[in-house]
Amino acid sequence: MRPAVFNYTMAFTQAPLLRYLLNGVIVTVSIFVIQVAVALPAAYALAKLRFWGREAVFGLVLFCLLIPVHAIALPLYILLAKLGLTNTYAALVVPWTISVFGIFLMRQFFMTVPDDLIDAARMDGMSEFAIVWRVMLPTAIPALLAFAIFSVVAHWNDYFWPRIVVTGNRDLFTPPLGLREFKGDGDGSFFGPMMATATVIVAPLIVAFLLAQRRFIEGITLSGMK
Repeated sequence: MRPAVFNYTMAFTQAPLLRYLLNGVIVTVSIFVIQVAVALPAAYALAKLRFWGREAVFGLVLFCLLIPVHAIALPLYILLAKLGLTNTYAALVVPWTISVFGIFLMRQFFMTVPDDLIDAARMDGMSEFAIVWRVMLPTAIPALLAFAIFSVVAHWNDYFWPRIVVTGNRDLFTPPLGLREFKGDGDGSFFGPMMATATVIVAPLIVAFLLAQRRFIEGITLSGMK
């Protein structure tokens, strides 16, 4: 038992692990909130509004799902560098605020919502914007929880992008970058503290998934009905 306690003690004393966890929370929550703010109106428009080019726009969303993040990493980095945003929270958050997967998932869910519900809201005098946030949002909670799992896990565990844009500011390290604190040089790595740190990093994700498991499965099921 003593080596395990020692490893966890090292994890919190040899590196500012709490700071890294806080950075992870700030980044993942910011990304998710902005993604939802963009995805809900876009998905509602694609699912329930009739306008010229709607199918072409949806086809573009599907096409964007095929683009790997590594293919756009260099242009994004050059843009952020020219704007002077590297080594900032903005560099970690802004590139991922539009989620085509979130738009696709929410659009599929909104397709299952009866049009009569929306027509009734319009007859009550609600604007389209109000319908999105006061009618569609409450009905989309299962799908939002499903999307939250995907989004939070992806950005909480992301090592690739933070490693690129955070180079000179240790205070902005996210949890995966914090694992590098226990990587040794020629004399090897500190595997005990490293594994303890990995356990601390993964634990919140496991707890969140277990708490939201039923709604997560429900959201995935309903989103695939149409």
